[in-house]
Amino acid sequence: MDWDKLRIFHAVADAGSLTHAGDALHLSQSAVSRQIRSLETSLNTTLFHRHARGLILTEQGELLFDATRSMAKRLDAAAARIRDSEEEVFGELRVTTTTGFGSLWLAPRLSKLYAKYPELKIDLMLEERVLDLPMREADVAIRMKEPSQADLIRKRLMNVHMRLYASPEYLEENGTPQTVADMRHHRLICQNPNSVQVAAGARIAQTIIAEEIRSLLTVNNYFGVLQAVINNLGIGILPNYVTEDFSRLVNVLPEIDAGTVPVFLAYPEELRQSKRISAFRDFVVEQLAESRQKAQ
Repeated sequence: MDWDKLRIFHAVADAGSLTHAGDALHLSQSAVSRQIRSLETSLNTTLFHRHARGLILTEQGELLFDATRSMAKRLDAAAARIRDSEEEVFGELRVTTTTGFGSLWLAPRLSKLYAKYPELKIDLMLEERVLDLPMREADVAIRMKEPSQADLIRKRLMNVHMRLYASPEYLEENGTPQTVADMRHHRLICQNPNSVQVAAGARIAQTIIAEEIRSLLTVNNYFGVLQAVINNLGIGILPNYVTEDFSRLVNVLPEIDAGTVPVFLAYPEELRQSKRISAFRDFVVEQLAESRQKAQ
C-alpha cells in the first residue's frame, strides 16, 4: 500500500475536507482528490461519502482511519524519541491529570520546571477522563489510581487523604462541628457524589449527606470546592495536598477517614528513553519530597 496515499487519506479524514487537507499538505485540491480516487481504486472500495457539508468516512474508511491514526501516533512517538538528545530537554510534552491535582498542585509549581528547561513546551490536559497513553492521547499521566492499561511504566508517587476543611472565619461565625451529626447545621461543599471523582471523597460526601444537612453546594472539581471554602461558604471535602499552599484551612472532624487514594505517574513503555519524560518525572518526585520535608 502506498504510504504517500495513506498520508493524504489521513489528512483528508482528519480535516473532513479535500481543500483543508490540501492546504495542510501544500497540495492542490485536484491533486488530493486524484490520490484519494487512486487509493479507493487500489482497495476496491469507497472510503468517503461525498456530502454537501464535507466528506464523511464510510465504514471501510473508518477502519482505515483507525489504522492510519494509530500509525501517526506511533510515528509521533518515534519522532519524539529521536528528537530527544542525550543532554537537552526540549519540545512538546503532553501531560494529563485531574482538574484538582493539576490546578491546585502541579500548575503552581511548573515555573520551577520551566526555569530548568526553558525550551520545554507543556500541554497540560486537566480532565477526569482517563486518556489512552498507549494510543498517544497524552505522553504522561498523573492519576488518582493505578493505571490498568498495558505497556505502561508506572511509579507510585504518594497517598492522598480526603479531609473536611473550613476557613477560620467560617468556623468563628458558625462554630466547629464536633461530630458528624453536627454537620447538619453547616453547609457541605463537595463534588456531586454521582460524578466522576475519587471514591474516598464520594464516601465522605455520602456519609455526611445522610445526616440530612441543611445546605449543600456541589462543584464539579476540587478547584471550585477550594474557592468556595476559602471564601467562607461552608465546610468542604478536599484532598489533603491543598493544605501545603493553603495552610490557614482548618481540618474539621479529623477522625473521619475514608482511606488513602494512591497517586501514580505513568507513561508508555515506548517513551522509556525520553529525556522530557525523565525530566518531568524527576521534577514531580523532587517537588513531592520538598512537600514532605515542609510537612515534618
